[in-house]
Amino acid sequence: MTATLEPSTKRGIHRAWWVAGITMAALVAAAGFRSSTGALLEPLEAEFGWSRATTSGAVSLNLVVYGLTAPFAAALMERFGVRRVVALALFLVSLGSGLTLLMTSAWQLWVLWGFAVGIGTGSLALVFGAIVANRWFVTHRGVVVGVFSAASSTGQLVFLPAIAHLADGPGWRWAAGLVSVFALVLAPLVWLVLRDRPADAGTTAYGATEADLPPPPPTESAARVAIRTLRESSRSRVFWCLFLSFWICGWSTNGLIGTHFIPAAHDHGMPETTSATLLALIGVFDIVGTVASGWLTDRVDSRYLLFTYYFFRGLSLLVVPWLLADAVHPSLFVFIVFYGLDWVATVPPTVALCRQHFGVERAGVVFGWVFASHMVGAGIAASYAGWVRQEAGDYFAAWMTAGGMCIGAAALVLLIPRHRVEAVDTVTTAQL
Repeated sequence: MTATLEPSTKRGIHRAWWVAGITMAALVAAAGFRSSTGALLEPLEAEFGWSRATTSGAVSLNLVVYGLTAPFAAALMERFGVRRVVALALFLVSLGSGLTLLMTSAWQLWVLWGFAVGIGTGSLALVFGAIVANRWFVTHRGVVVGVFSAASSTGQLVFLPAIAHLADGPGWRWAAGLVSVFALVLAPLVWLVLRDRPADAGTTAYGATEADLPPPPPTESAARVAIRTLRESSRSRVFWCLFLSFWICGWSTNGLIGTHFIPAAHDHGMPETTSATLLALIGVFDIVGTVASGWLTDRVDSRYLLFTYYFFRGLSLLVVPWLLADAVHPSLFVFIVFYGLDWVATVPPTVALCRQHFGVERAGVVFGWVFASHMVGAGIAASYAGWVRQEAGDYFAAWMTAGGMCIGAAALVLLIPRHRVEAVDTVTTAQL
């Protein structure tokens, strides 16, 4: 440890907590931007005459681009710094959302929602939180990852009811404008507070010892790091178990519930503002569930946690068609509570397994690829559910498909071996 570094036990609030705070704000904002799409589908269809397949397709492109951006954004953060990438991403989200106010054609929706907002929010995905947690925390790392994961639900909680009311009242343009302004205001705050590494602030990670000091930043190009990490990690059975299970996770959350819960509930006569409030309520309970999952991840085998989360999520999705109605009944409220507790509880144990099997140095980029599968699954699910609704007139097949896949994911995670590594050099094809 150099003389310029202050010990992580110095009295007062450790700098890591300030960094965690601004990271949470960015994650909350990104989740708010992402959650706005489900509330805007029907207003856009009503104004422009677009079909559900057209609007769902734009959401699918957004989700896929969002996911595929994550590993490259993680590599860019490793190469050029977290602060630069995050500030630029917020500016891009502001630009993309703001320009939707001027659009007149469906292709413009696809470009702005799909690419501009997709790339911007993809750079603010949970890989960003995973990198910050791995760099800035040794003690309480699992809990911090859980809190960062819960921040996505907080964004949904904060933004979604406001966006739904604006879309239902003054119009969807007010909702898009809210997203644009908030992102633009947050960008300079991130630049002022966030630092790339503890050493940049003259300190060490929270709870770190000399043995825990991170390696120097890579000099290799971001794209090369991302591709090389994918090539090397894809030799491991662990990677594919995490990749496929998280693909199903994205299908059953962002792709299905996040995109189609509001219109599905509306099909049963429920007002959009009520269903948007229920979706936000999922976010309330997810804060509790994900923080608890982070605490459990520090104490319980992550494989067993994932099995429990996926299995019971699958069962809950299989009964949704019989719960939706024109009003909120007790059985639907029980589903909202349960699904909220399980929404992104999968993130802390998945991040932990990436770190345990691939080492701290690669964990961020490996999780970036795993997270990419999450959003590709979400994107396919958004289009699939939209197609099901258009062809069959309801979402029954979409609910059944998602429920069955989640039960399959529960079985898949049990194939992950117990083996752990201490350094990235020990990750070999012996894991196969």
